[in-house]
Amino acid sequence: MKRTLISAAALMACVLTMQAQQRNEIQVPDLDGYITLKCDFHTHTVYSDGLVWPTVRMEEAYREGLDAISLTEHIEYRPHKDIVADHNRSYEISQKKAKSLNLILLRGSEITRSMPPGHFNAIYLNDSNPLEQDNWRDAFKEAKKQNAFIFWNHPGWDKQQPDTTLWWKEHTELYEGGYMHGIEVANGSLFVPEAIKWCLEKNLTMLGTSDIHQPIQVNYDFAKGEHRTMTFVFAKERSAEGIREALENRRTAVYYRDVVVARKDLMLPFFEKCVDIKEVKRTDKAVTLQIVNKTDLPLKLKKTAHDTSLVYFRNYVLQPHTKHTLTIKFENGIKGGDMNFEVTNLLVDVNKGLDYTIKL
Repeated sequence: MKRTLISAAALMACVLTMQAQQRNEIQVPDLDGYITLKCDFHTHTVYSDGLVWPTVRMEEAYREGLDAISLTEHIEYRPHKDIVADHNRSYEISQKKAKSLNLILLRGSEITRSMPPGHFNAIYLNDSNPLEQDNWRDAFKEAKKQNAFIFWNHPGWDKQQPDTTLWWKEHTELYEGGYMHGIEVANGSLFVPEAIKWCLEKNLTMLGTSDIHQPIQVNYDFAKGEHRTMTFVFAKERSAEGIREALENRRTAVYYRDVVVARKDLMLPFFEKCVDIKEVKRTDKAVTLQIVNKTDLPLKLKKTAHDTSLVYFRNYVLQPHTKHTLTIKFENGIKGGDMNFEVTNLLVDVNKGLDYTIKL
């Protein structure tokens, strides 16, 4: 009997281990010449104000299909008084686990200051300790000295900007001094439209992060298809150097709930890689198209200005991994035309989806 119980326990341990290591690959397209890497550049562990051990963050990232992660512990805020270590410790603890899971681990830290200038992450650091400075400007200078990639965290966070999301003169100082390279458009459940506008106007990199503190499953119901907020990085290669080159050249998209945000020059080829569109039947009165959505994303289509003799849907949703047959009718003697629509959840500007035309 004892042997049976031990065997059952061992079997259960094996099952749990296998479940823990099961990876969920996120199905979104690569672009021509680039691979799409799924990244989270803003997370926390017990080495600042998070509630999990650093290696747990690696396991979560692997299970969720991430390619890269950064543990960005607060420099100035470390409430777990019984955990004493330098600011590199969570990174050091995680290196072996990250390597075993083939995750790209980037050394980072969060400069945690009141507004202005607020909270910023610095990634690609060599050593986090020099960022511990009395004056916030000195902390940014230390990050820049290490050639860090620096971005503004959750600019619309109501604890720091309770009424209006503002760009302060201190942000102009950081931007003009080369201390700001990107902004979080989305942070966990927080979406910041103003950040889209600033990134487009000032040529900054768009980022999406989880800013996770609790175990990841507390914030997201994976059984319902939820996912952490993250950044798609369109990189030339799957490496830390490949990610850095893409970040510097602003080849990113923000993945927040069922929304993707990116510059139009990236979003257009992204959408075209998401779908296969082909004509399957044509008569004098109509054309029938087959559209396949090859991704994990719903694609929400809304009809825009068009020749009213071309009759097609008002709104239509291409659900993930589905095939759709659409018939577009010709009236008043026309034989074709432009089928115009907006993909409303692929944002290329504030409240503006990608405009697209299928020529019939």
